[in-house]
Amino acid sequence: MPPFTLAVMLAWRGSPSQRFAAYQFAGTVTVLILTLMAFATDQASITDLALTLVLLSLPGTMLLAVFLERWI
Repeated sequence: MPPFTLAVMLAWRGSPSQRFAAYQFAGTVTVLILTLMAFATDQASITDLALTLVLLSLPGTMLLAVFLERWI
């Protein structure tokens, strides 16, 4: 959990470029945690959730970048 805590702190207080990187890092750490949970509990539904998060992470990050560029 320390990497996730670091990402949340940077996303909360950092500069816009640090927030962008922290958002990506938090998404990566979340996917890793969900994948480990899926293998530990032997539930395929958690793996589906992790894969969905991976597929939506990049478009969400790009939308965040457009928002930061236009309005901040």
